[in-house]
Amino acid sequence: MAYNAVKMKDWQISEAAEKNMPNPDQWREKLGLRKEEVIPYGRLARMDFMKIMNRLKDKEDGKYIEVTAITPTPLGEGKSTTSCGLMEGLGKRGVNVGGALRQPSGGPTMNIKGTAAGGGNALLIPMTEFSMGLTGDINNIMNAHNLAMVAMTARMQHERNYNDEQLKRLTKMRRLDIDPTRVEMGWIIDFCAQAMRNIIIGIGGRMDGFMMQSKFGIAVSSEVMAILSIVNDLADMRKRLDEITVAFDKKGNPVTTGDLQVGGAMTAFMVQSINPTLMCTAEYQPCLVHAGPFANIAVGQSSIIADRVGLKLFDYHVTESGFAADIGFEKFWNVKCRYSGLKPHVSVLTTTIRALKMHGGGPKVVAGLALPDEYTKENVGLVEKGLANMVHCIEVIRKSGMNPVVCINAFHTDTKDEIAAVRKAAEKAGARCALSTHWADGGDGALELADAVIDACKEKSKFKFLYPLEMKLRDRVTKVAKEVYGADGVSWTAEAESKAKMLEADSKYNDYATMMVKTHLSLSHDPAKKGVPKGWTLPVRDILIYSGAKFLCPVAGTITLMPGTSSDPAFRRIDVDVKTGKTKGLF
Repeated sequence: MAYNAVKMKDWQISEAAEKNMPNPDQWREKLGLRKEEVIPYGRLARMDFMKIMNRLKDKEDGKYIEVTAITPTPLGEGKSTTSCGLMEGLGKRGVNVGGALRQPSGGPTMNIKGTAAGGGNALLIPMTEFSMGLTGDINNIMNAHNLAMVAMTARMQHERNYNDEQLKRLTKMRRLDIDPTRVEMGWIIDFCAQAMRNIIIGIGGRMDGFMMQSKFGIAVSSEVMAILSIVNDLADMRKRLDEITVAFDKKGNPVTTGDLQVGGAMTAFMVQSINPTLMCTAEYQPCLVHAGPFANIAVGQSSIIADRVGLKLFDYHVTESGFAADIGFEKFWNVKCRYSGLKPHVSVLTTTIRALKMHGGGPKVVAGLALPDEYTKENVGLVEKGLANMVHCIEVIRKSGMNPVVCINAFHTDTKDEIAAVRKAAEKAGARCALSTHWADGGDGALELADAVIDACKEKSKFKFLYPLEMKLRDRVTKVAKEVYGADGVSWTAEAESKAKMLEADSKYNDYATMMVKTHLSLSHDPAKKGVPKGWTLPVRDILIYSGAKFLCPVAGTITLMPGTSSDPAFRRIDVDVKTGKTKGLF
């Protein structure tokens, strides 16, 4: 049944739907799983993916469907909602469907955007567990990541305080001679804490650590999260967690987690987190939750492991990529699919009338403030001016050889003429287009979308990558900038270009993926530039080295790995009913 999404809060819809939510034993029976393949965790469960994959290794994969979006407003355009709605619509059509979504970060949950559980009747449940730590993956990532920093900073203190003979006797390790000005890693916390972007640590005496400049990033930007997103099994994870570059020594050589002998302990924190968590939509389609958000500063994809399991369990598997087609989809296309070897069939481009109006020159959209009237009253002209952004995103998807389906994620203020303008432009650009009212109506409102996706899946995908791995780093960045973002070219700071030349000259980096770091609020590096900016150059100021994940991450513009908390954050409205112990006000 569909709940009254206008009168009920999301957490109230989740609470009502949870009354009939299958328990781990029921899920096992429903999905045809064996007892040892399901690991109960309260009313949720983890999936023992290796046991499932070993048993189903010869089973044919289902259809692989990716969900992305046009360039969003700061409010987001509903990719998680569309993913849930599509699963519900396919479920209404009687097909065996499931999906994989990313776990939300505590940063946006406690800030303006709120949780990433979808919304209305297109919701992932149970919402409270999903939003408040789930089965502990992000906490485990924080512990593993910060342990590496503890190992490094303690080692720097001991090397300062002891001579070589004492150091060898006390630590049983050689001197690493870490350069405090070339520390690659920082600390992480799962909140938007701008006060911790730049810090000084080790203030005090000789026993209080090594004093130096340091930093915090948000937890989901951690390389440990990146590794979780792209590994194939526990052995792969163990190897990668030994290869993270923590810093460089004074001769310019990398110092890794393996050098610090901390990779094993990091893996011990992560050993359970390698298994996806099983949840479901408000209409009880199964959904695997694994890995995290923020495709502007991280991979921003549901994990390869979750997709591999889903493709064996479901005839139609829906997976979500972060932010828009220029960021999340580009990383899905050229990084995730290259690592996984999986070939997708369809990409769903989530589109909203309000975002098109913003790209057409509408007033600034500010999270936490009421939308200006232009966004709630009919203005076909404003929509038409903004359609160039949607068409650009369709063209990006088509370059991959995939079949694009535009989903108009409907709001009650959208009008027939505005919707008609979007449909006309999408079809002219070579995409199928479907109006979907899944937020208000659940699966019944997503039938047109489900039918469009089923139809698109019947066509053969001609999937291909944008560039070969043999292409040099700077050439790859130029290719992405020109063909995905629409830039005229790329400019490099002296420091970034020097680093790029060093990386290109070292053959060990030849097979590293290129993981762009760029704002999600514009096709360009400047969040203020809407629509399809023309006559601009992408400025690259640094390259982050993720040697465990095997990513080289060019950083464009002024983007930071630590977002900030706003003046009116969501945590002010979240509370607990002291009589029932239930959390309320999440969204």
